[in-house]
Amino acid sequence: MSAIDEGIVREYFEQNGFLVRQARKYQVSARRKVAEEEIDLIVFNPAWQRGARHPDFFLFSKELPFVHRAIVAVKGWHTGVFTPTMLKSSPEIFSFLQQSVLKEASRLFPVDPGDPESAAVTKILVLPSLPTTEPFRSQSVELLKASGVDAIISFRSMLLDLIAKIEINQNYSKSDTLQVMRLLKNYDLLQDPQLDLLADRAAGRRPKV
Repeated sequence: MSAIDEGIVREYFEQNGFLVRQARKYQVSARRKVAEEEIDLIVFNPAWQRGARHPDFFLFSKELPFVHRAIVAVKGWHTGVFTPTMLKSSPEIFSFLQQSVLKEASRLFPVDPGDPESAAVTKILVLPSLPTTEPFRSQSVELLKASGVDAIISFRSMLLDLIAKIEINQNYSKSDTLQVMRLLKNYDLLQDPQLDLLADRAAGRRPKV
């Protein structure tokens, strides 16, 4: 996973009011990851309201207020679609759902004995996209849910959300990711997400995930 992939996810959650912690600063390649290394990001929503419903499986920005705290695995395989075949043949996608990893997550989020809801940690998978045709799309969703994934976010939906929120008259000097997006938007090299959404509606298409 490249730093830019994780940077996009971090910016997405921070722009939506979350506190974000990067689980590690190094890349694991020559050995098998230990439990804590399977988690890419740890996110916490300080504005979460007690008693809120569970977020939907497709985690668009309007669903984020219902996420309290979560562990996030980022799979930036941008040339691939997470088809049923890929999911079945790539067990590393689900490595962050191992019991040892979830035990580590419970250590990162201490449980309040007087608050049963404090034990809940949402398990989020960030991926490029799912199939757009049936039955492959539904099969992919079922496989993800059966494996223990609570919610997914696509890079497309995150990028559209970030682009919509970026102001071209702001200097995002503290974020290379946002600054690059701002420059591209300033020079009309990025399409307005609202125009993209209107085009989808006019064509009778649902938003891509």
